Amino acid sequence: MSQRTYGGWRRKRSIGLMGLGFASTMTLLGSLVVLMIVAFIDQALATYLVPPLVVAFALALIPVQGGSLLSFLLTRTKWWWATVRGRTRYRAGVLVEHPRAFQLPGVLAPVTLLSAEDGRGGRFGIAWNRRLGHMTATILVSSNSVWLAEDGDVDTWVANWHNWLAGFGYMPWVQWITVTVESSPDPGSTLRDQIEAEIDPGSPEAARKIMGDLVALAPAVSAQVETRVAITFDPRKFPTSPKNRLEAAVEVGNFLNQVESGLGSCGVSVIGRATPEQLVTIVRNAYDPAHRGSVSQALASGDITTKDWSDATPVGAETMHDHYIHDSGMSVAWIWQQAPRTHVTSTVLSQLLAPTRWTKRTTLLFRPWPAASAARALETQNSAAQYKSELAMRVRHRVSARDSQDLAYARQAAREETMGAGLVQMSLYASVTVDDPDELDRAVSHTESAAETSRIRLRRAWGSQDVAFATTLPLGVCPPYLIQRNMS
Repeated sequence: MSQRTYGGWRRKRSIGLMGLGFASTMTLLGSLVVLMIVAFIDQALATYLVPPLVVAFALALIPVQGGSLLSFLLTRTKWWWATVRGRTRYRAGVLVEHPRAFQLPGVLAPVTLLSAEDGRGGRFGIAWNRRLGHMTATILVSSNSVWLAEDGDVDTWVANWHNWLAGFGYMPWVQWITVTVESSPDPGSTLRDQIEAEIDPGSPEAARKIMGDLVALAPAVSAQVETRVAITFDPRKFPTSPKNRLEAAVEVGNFLNQVESGLGSCGVSVIGRATPEQLVTIVRNAYDPAHRGSVSQALASGDITTKDWSDATPVGAETMHDHYIHDSGMSVAWIWQQAPRTHVTSTVLSQLLAPTRWTKRTTLLFRPWPAASAARALETQNSAAQYKSELAMRVRHRVSARDSQDLAYARQAAREETMGAGLVQMSLYASVTVDDPDELDRAVSHTESAAETSRIRLRRAWGSQDVAFATTLPLGVCPPYLIQRNMS
């Protein structure tokens, strides 16, 4: 029996020339028309317009680091200007000059923490973006191993996962969903602390000695893996518009009940919702990895509270063009440039998600397309792929295999949508954090090679390391949305 494979991902395209978008193509054609008119009126004046137009076209067409030379120069210029204005550095401490010193840096500055009742006698945390109005709740899950499951069960999990994501197309109040797998080295103190907390002082001496020997024989260094599903809501789009934050939090809790019930059939076990204290711990450990053990102990002992969100904020952070420095760690973040071109198995991301000696987070971001407009969007994509294929036939008198495959994927997506499938835009973000700067190059090489093994192409988030780093945290950051709102 052959193993089931999956594929069909394609980049969103528009009708354009030479890889340009629709707006850029129209600008190019308009410039050529203007040049022809000027040449018809005054040829001498046209000769002065040709050099700047050639330079502009070269900047737009020459590829550099996965984008055009123009976008590369604009990114470098923006980052340089932000550095000059001091917007790439964050400092907090005893001596501060502004009242909002103890807030998260960068795009996370508007985020604060809310505590809401879950209806089961407990509480869960909500990351509230005061600028956008979005609320993000996090569900802690434990994924089932595909290595020990039957192929039929894995196929069922994948199908149910698609159905679960497609259901959000009918929920306009759900903006996006992020799934994060975080692996971090554990020095072994976690097991020892848990065993010591559970041992009864009145138990027999022999039993306590056996437990002590087991802890001593356990591996000194292990890995801790956590899987989180964060869902971002827009309360303004709820069926009944809430009047205040309390009513909005109640609505979020109600919809989370529906979401959790559907996750159980997707190959994961729902552990529960992340409490406010757990969210504080997750963010604090990301910025200060050297004190992960002490922070976890403080969480277990109840020393971490939600009265002050500043418990999660770093003392210092600085965004460099190719890496991110924060408290006791140094991180490098990537974005997903290209999906697998071939069909893959369900274990394609195993190498990228595997634990290493460094803290690593891999985040898949899903943006459900509204079901009412999914058919129209797919028809547009189908037309763009067909136009590109016909243009290649007219210009080069042949169609490349990649263009043919892209057209086939576009037609397949349109056909599957008519059969009830959902449309979801997805992207991937990854980050690796080291305590020792000398280990950074080795961690970067290991992560990039693991991505190649997983048949995906990662591109370092040049000039936006802090944004990509923040996307891997369960705080509701979505870079494409920030770009649309001109907030990046």
